[in-house]
Amino acid sequence: MVGNTIETGHQPSAETSKNYTVPFATLTSLFFMWGFITSMNDILIPHLKELFSLSYLQSMLVQFCFFGAYFIGSLCYFIISYYKGDPINKIGYKNGMLLGLVVSALGCFLFYPASVLSIYGLFLGALFILGLGFTLLQIAANPYVSLLGDEKSASSRLNLAQAFNSLGTTIAPILGGFLIFELFSNNGVLSADATKTPYIAFTIIFLVVAFIVYKINLPTFKSDETEHGGLGAFKFPQLRLGILGIFFYVGGEVSIGSFMINYLAHEDIMNIPESVSKNYLALYWGGAMIGRFLGAISLNQTLTASKKLIYMIGVAIVVFALLFSIVDLSFMQISAFLGFIVLNLIGFFIGKSAPARTLAIFAVVNMILVLTSIFTFGPVAMWTLLSVGLFNSIMFSNIFTLSIAGLGRYTSQGSSLLVMAILGGAVVPLIQGALADSIGIHHSFIVPVICYGYILFYGIFCAKNVKLSELP
Repeated sequence: MVGNTIETGHQPSAETSKNYTVPFATLTSLFFMWGFITSMNDILIPHLKELFSLSYLQSMLVQFCFFGAYFIGSLCYFIISYYKGDPINKIGYKNGMLLGLVVSALGCFLFYPASVLSIYGLFLGALFILGLGFTLLQIAANPYVSLLGDEKSASSRLNLAQAFNSLGTTIAPILGGFLIFELFSNNGVLSADATKTPYIAFTIIFLVVAFIVYKINLPTFKSDETEHGGLGAFKFPQLRLGILGIFFYVGGEVSIGSFMINYLAHEDIMNIPESVSKNYLALYWGGAMIGRFLGAISLNQTLTASKKLIYMIGVAIVVFALLFSIVDLSFMQISAFLGFIVLNLIGFFIGKSAPARTLAIFAVVNMILVLTSIFTFGPVAMWTLLSVGLFNSIMFSNIFTLSIAGLGRYTSQGSSLLVMAILGGAVVPLIQGALADSIGIHHSFIVPVICYGYILFYGIFCAKNVKLSELP
């Protein structure tokens, strides 16, 4: 510690000069897959809500079981690390990811009996197992990306990996919506069988990815003190506050995505069917993809300001074109989104490549956007809420890397605590669901506003107290 500034230590034993292109590319495939499957929950919610005649609160049990598994899995991991030492440090990041992939495959396979028997509780059980698999992937993969190079560029790398996660979340509403609402919908008749074939396919894909990861040679990172237990990670204030930051960020993002299709179907907003609203949901997640690609460039400390401007404008155009090719909407229907992309670019330049400052700026923008959606109707309410995805983009990556900055041998333990905080994705949608049942879906979005308020506080704290120092 120097004054009130938290200096970051060197990462676990690794040569920062090595070329980590292949390992990083492998990691991006994992980020893509869990992004795709996570976003499928937003398709499952309206499907299961109608199939089993559920209330908003009951339908949010989908997210409660899925993200609740993150808490249970991470809590178990933390207890083991407390008494026995860090499990990932013992078995290795690669084996941790392989275990996560196999458990995820099992969770997807369990959709088969749930679909055949058509029991809501079995769907929830399958989602819980799937969430446990993703917990292992998150604990292993997020810090692993941070370790693949210079610590100063960790936020940039994690934003790039998260951009591919967002590519998965963007494609999922379109492809998943087509599979469940159209291709396997039994000619428009509601059926639990609509989920059977897609999730069997996901099972196979996870096993194939596991085989690829098993065959690829990944670098090993280990701390010198493999047997160290205890609560050492808690002595870092940036981690303690960052745990709540992840809780509120994931909670706010998941809540908005979970309610989006029902929100757009509301007569006061757009009154459009699921087959159309799934395309707008893709814009919400696609906005996060655009923002994360831009964040990877903006937070790259090696580029000059002029190069950043050129690259960011070019990438924004290319990724928007990709997004336009994915969604089944005309240019006029999504042209308003361009204005918010420009606003996103402005936010990055005001942030001046500083992770904490950019986090605080984006939190303020999201509070304004969601409040605007609450107090307006029609297209204005729709576009202000959809554009929140653009400013969600860098939040997870920046909160995560700021939280584990300087943790040294406690990095994986801190990572497990941060993944535990993904519990926000289980709790916050339930709170908003209960509020939507009592005061209506429109005004229930005050819940994400509160979430972004805390993220604003965390960004300000880190801007004043956390410094990513130059590594030797």
